[in-house]
Amino acid sequence: MDITIGVQNLPRELVLESDQSADAVAAAVTEALGGGATLELTDSKGRRVIVPTSAIGYVEIGTETKGRVGFGSI
Repeated sequence: MDITIGVQNLPRELVLESDQSADAVAAAVTEALGGGATLELTDSKGRRVIVPTSAIGYVEIGTETKGRVGFGSI
């Protein structure tokens, strides 16, 4: 699933692909914004992304997509 994080005062967004479920990502965002100092997520390659909660503008959680097989995936 794709996760997009808008950071204040930066023209570009942070985009990462994660193997976590949408509910797990939403829970991590809610916990971080509820009083945590940082939002920490892990992407599908094992890299950790840490963003200070004071700099988060928005978080967009994409839908969970399954790999398509066959001619429809072209």
